[in-house]
Amino acid sequence: MGKAVVSKSRKVRNGPGIKTYIWKHKYLYLMLVPAIVYYIIFCYVPMYGVTIAFKDFNPMKGIMRSSWVGFETFQKLFSMEKFYSVFWNTIRISLIRLIFGFPFPIIIALMLNELRHLRMKKVIQTAIYIPNFISWVVLGGILTSILSMDSGIVNGVIKSLGFQPIGFLTDEKFFVPTMVVSMIWKTFGWNTIIYLAAITGIDTQLYEAATVDGANRWQKLVHITVPCIRSIIIVILITRIGSLMQAGFEQIFVLYHPGVYGTADIIDTYVYRMGLQDGKFELATAVGLFKSVINFGLVVAANKIARMSGEEGIY
Repeated sequence: MGKAVVSKSRKVRNGPGIKTYIWKHKYLYLMLVPAIVYYIIFCYVPMYGVTIAFKDFNPMKGIMRSSWVGFETFQKLFSMEKFYSVFWNTIRISLIRLIFGFPFPIIIALMLNELRHLRMKKVIQTAIYIPNFISWVVLGGILTSILSMDSGIVNGVIKSLGFQPIGFLTDEKFFVPTMVVSMIWKTFGWNTIIYLAAITGIDTQLYEAATVDGANRWQKLVHITVPCIRSIIIVILITRIGSLMQAGFEQIFVLYHPGVYGTADIIDTYVYRMGLQDGKFELATAVGLFKSVINFGLVVAANKIARMSGEEGIY
């Protein structure tokens, strides 16, 4: 009798079994199946390809029958002077993008939140969000046209003011700043919408209480708005740090040329040239695997730092 009571109490405490729970929400799990299948086919199955980095890959033999060479490819990679050049370019460009690109949408979102003219606010939101839908192929053509030294609008204005034209896309000194500014202009609208959505979720009673206490708009911004969206900021920062080795392949691939390889050549473009143009598949795979390991380490480190500082991480 006593055992039956204990068993029954355990069932009540633990709730329904996992099978019962899944069956109860079967339609939600059914909607999840396409996403799971997508990630299995396009993300997990191709991961077997990283073994090319540890093989003397021969396309005629395939991955399975190519002979193993261990870490010989990585030793060859780390002995190449060009690898350290593109690695430094990747880190430098990514840090510049992070330092200038990350806080910009936060500032814009806070400014838009303080805007009381609703129609003007919607117009600005739409205007800053539109570039996000323009591909880098199209945007690259636009930038090449307006920044041209001979017929570009920008250099036309500069020459009319009596100054020498600037090679925004041809001079190594100006290429990276031009790329960072164009990146911020294209992408900050999306992040601004995310922060605005987080701001709209803040309890309005907090602002009402602050108004009763005599707080001005700046004090509400500093002591209510920013602290309430801090968790969103931390999560986005962690994801940005985790992709620090992603310096923007599409943008650079569309805009760069051999004249700016010294400052613009990054790991992704280097892998493209080695793998698809030179046919050095094992070296390209080794570089890609090295980059992925670095990104994973950065995500774990950033998440741990966030937890140590009292914020919730992403896992």
